[in-house]
Amino acid sequence: MDIPELLQYAFFRNALLGSLFASIACGIIGTYIVTRRLVFISGGITHASFGGLGIGFYFSLPPILSAMAFSVFSAFGIQWLSRKQGVREDSAIAVFWSLGMAIGIVLTFLTPGYAPNLSEYLFGNILTITQGDIVALLFLSLFLLLFFALFYHTIVSVSFDTEFARTRRIPTQFTEYAMMLFIAVTIVLSIRLVGIVLLMSLITVPQMTANLFTVNYAKIISLSVLFSFVGCVAGLLLSYYLNVPSGAFIIFVLIVMFFLARAVKAFTKQNRS
Repeated sequence: MDIPELLQYAFFRNALLGSLFASIACGIIGTYIVTRRLVFISGGITHASFGGLGIGFYFSLPPILSAMAFSVFSAFGIQWLSRKQGVREDSAIAVFWSLGMAIGIVLTFLTPGYAPNLSEYLFGNILTITQGDIVALLFLSLFLLLFFALFYHTIVSVSFDTEFARTRRIPTQFTEYAMMLFIAVTIVLSIRLVGIVLLMSLITVPQMTANLFTVNYAKIISLSVLFSFVGCVAGLLLSYYLNVPSGAFIIFVLIVMFFLARAVKAFTKQNRS
């Protein structure tokens, strides 16, 4: 089956739209994460979201909404423990990472009736993206674009030097908590693409690839969105033809793109010298 035939199917069109809007959101948020060196915080929030999924399954709540609430709670909790309570940041991450996984495992086990299908949340299945997921990602992308347009210089200042930004009376605390909120929401709404296990790569690898070609913050965002979308589409198509899980193959393609970009950059640099 070729690509024009695939486009006739609603689930494939949904996957492409979901990839586009998720790439925009992850490109914007991921640039902040990589610049602030918050990769492990994002990993902690991602795995903590499993606790919210467990709560949703056990109490018959929408899993994505409960995961989002628990992720926001974990994000603010990590920020509060590390900033206000003198707890080391890596220790605060470990607390909420472990808490979320423990709650998720226990409540999923205790959920009455049939065991929920965890594979699409743990490992992702981009073909299961619904119209509701697409609308949520669309609004998130638009809101992030608006927020970054309004507070771009503040976000850049906080990203590169929080202490200096504080001396300039920039609202660093508001910015940090707002960005933690956006990180949590973006992570949960993107879970269906690649799953909890691999999601950290989706919000870091395209940014690392973009950073090979530019250090300009706005250009990193633009290139990250491009690389993420190309990686998602290529991974989706290749996974279909090779009959392998789409989430894992999307990440595989993104990592291959990163190493190819490094090779091209090294080759170009060697030729110039």
